[in-house]
Amino acid sequence: MRVYFDNAATTPLDPEVFEAMKPLMLDMYGNPSSTHGHGREVRTKIEYARRTVAELLNTVPGEIFFTSGGTEADNTAIRCMVDAYGINHIITTSIEHHAVGHTVEKLVEQGKVKASYVELDALGHVNMDHLEELMKNNPNSLVSIMHANNEIGTKNDIEKIGEMADEYGATFHSDTVQTMGHFKHDLKSLKCQFVVGAAHKFHGPKGVGFLRVCKSRSIGRFIEGGGQERNHRGGTENVYGIIGLAKALELAYSHMDEHTKHIQSVKDRMIIKLRENFPDIQFNGDIDPARSLYTVLNASFPPHENNGMLLFSLDINGISASGGSACSSGANTGSHVLNGIKADPDRQGIRFSFSKYSTAEEVDYTVDKLVEIFSPVMA
Repeated sequence: MRVYFDNAATTPLDPEVFEAMKPLMLDMYGNPSSTHGHGREVRTKIEYARRTVAELLNTVPGEIFFTSGGTEADNTAIRCMVDAYGINHIITTSIEHHAVGHTVEKLVEQGKVKASYVELDALGHVNMDHLEELMKNNPNSLVSIMHANNEIGTKNDIEKIGEMADEYGATFHSDTVQTMGHFKHDLKSLKCQFVVGAAHKFHGPKGVGFLRVCKSRSIGRFIEGGGQERNHRGGTENVYGIIGLAKALELAYSHMDEHTKHIQSVKDRMIIKLRENFPDIQFNGDIDPARSLYTVLNASFPPHENNGMLLFSLDINGISASGGSACSSGANTGSHVLNGIKADPDRQGIRFSFSKYSTAEEVDYTVDKLVEIFSPVMA
């Protein structure tokens, strides 16, 4: 049996998405910047996709810009906002995705900004009192805090953060890559000027994403070139990727309730089975359904003789997952997320991430194999 529990890294392409992309791959090959019939035909498809994304997110097409993925979208929001508005202070957390974390670190290294890091609790939640203090003491800051963490699944209240940012005159950017297509976003009510999406996180193609830039923020381009994306991103558009993204998001919104219910049941089963078989199991991050991603579960296993080899052992049994550990006595850097919440460095952390294709049978098989792997130690 082969099991894929690494959906937070990427998801399988939905067959309906592939069918929507095929005509743009085979028949509609015109350059969308060309003014002839072949080009106009493709341009129409891109703008239809833009309208689709905008309508699903309750915003206007003029605020949606297509990118190569979430990393480029995050970089564009942060770097271009700093340049356009002379931002010299960024408020963020120590457990952001590297697309945000490394970008902020580079800007600090270049002397362009100073950064403040919000305190976190043991589950990875933002200390809202500390965040408010930072905003109050640093007006005109750029706040960059993710909606939900990609490693531990802990979800932040971006509605409340947005209200707070608005009160203190801050600009709010949120890395919404892990929640886009899994939670509904109402961008007309959400006080967040920049949100991002990556199609491959919700059963679309790799190599395409988008950035929402609120009309109240006018930023320059991150990639120089032609006048594509209304002069915001040079380079010929990834046409079939864009069409696939829009179709994937449309499908995600159409079936979100049933997919949420199914995936949460798979995650709940994994929690129950792990607790039954590993009484000493710990979970990193929040597992409360109201405060976490239903797609992600980070389990921390007790120390064992194969410490560090758990992922490999799962892999040879046909199970794909991902993992990390906290830093142990400076021997390795470990996961910056697990380090950030001060997870036990002697425990092996494994991230199981689920999708609409995940099954209860796969959970049972995975836990059975984990029991076999640990059996010499548990005996």
